[in-house]
Amino acid sequence: METTNKLGRSTFYNIAPQQGVRPTNREVRWLKHIERHGPQSSQYLFDLTRDTHRCKDTALRQMQKLRAGGFLRLPQQQRATEHADFNPYIYDLTQAAQNFLVDRDLSEPTVRPTGHWWHGYTTSCITSSVDIAAARQGVMFIPAHVILARNDASYEIPLKKGKLVPDQLFALDYGGSYRAFLLEVDRGTEPMNSKAARKSLGRSVQQYADVIEKSLHSRHYGLKMNILNLWVFTSRNRQSNFLQLMEACSERVRQSVLTKVVDPGRIGRTIDTTLFEGQWQRSRVSPFKICS
Repeated sequence: METTNKLGRSTFYNIAPQQGVRPTNREVRWLKHIERHGPQSSQYLFDLTRDTHRCKDTALRQMQKLRAGGFLRLPQQQRATEHADFNPYIYDLTQAAQNFLVDRDLSEPTVRPTGHWWHGYTTSCITSSVDIAAARQGVMFIPAHVILARNDASYEIPLKKGKLVPDQLFALDYGGSYRAFLLEVDRGTEPMNSKAARKSLGRSVQQYADVIEKSLHSRHYGLKMNILNLWVFTSRNRQSNFLQLMEACSERVRQSVLTKVVDPGRIGRTIDTTLFEGQWQRSRVSPFKICS
C-alpha cells in the first residue's frame, strides 16, 4: 500500500511509518492534553505549548512524526466537513500512545466526551480553550476525574426520575478559591420541547433547575464550592429561545445558569479565549465572567 502521494508527501489516509519515535516532554504534554479533553486540532496543540515553542511549522512536523511513530491518529469523521483539506488536522491518541502513558505512570482515568463524535469534539474544544486560556492567567484547570475521586462519586447525578448526565464536568482553581462547572453543549440537534421521553432543551432546563434548587450536584460530588451550569450554543437563536425558557425558573437557578454562543466555523481553528475571559449571558440577571 502506498504511504505517500506522487510527490512523496504524507496524505490524510497514509503516512510512511517511522521507527524509534519517542515523545519529547512537549509532545507528552500534547498526549496528556488529548487524554484529558478528547480529540484536539493541531492548532490547539500548538497553542498549548506556545509558551515554550513558538515555531508553528516545527510543531506541525513533530505532530506528523508522532503520527508516523504510531502515537497519534486522524479520526475519519473530520473528513466529513466542507473544505476539509483546508482545516487543521484533528488528532486523537492511538493505543500505543495510551500504553506509553500507562507504562510511564502518566495515564489518568479521565472522563472524555462520549456520544456523537462531532458533539464530543466540540465539547473537547470548549474545555481545552478554557484550560489553555486559564493557564495563561495562572488559573488551574481541574478535570472531572479529580472531582469524582473526592467523593468516589459517579459521573451521573441521580434524580427522582432518571439521572442528569452533563456533557462535561470541571473546576477552576483561582489560587485557593474554587468554582466548579457543569457543561452542556447545544449544536441544535435537539427539539426545544418534546412530549416523547427524549432529551430536549425544556427537559434539560427542568432537570438542572431541580438539581440547582436542591443542591443535588453539590451533595453528589461532595463539593462545597460554588457550582455553575454552562450552556454553549452554536446559534444565537437557540440561545435566545433557551433564555426564554429560563425566565420561568427561580432567581437562584437563573443566577447559576450561564450561556454563550460560539462560532461553529471557528471551532478547532483557534482557541476561543472568550470562553474564559469573556462575558456569559444569564436570564434577567447581569452577565458574568468565569475568569475571576
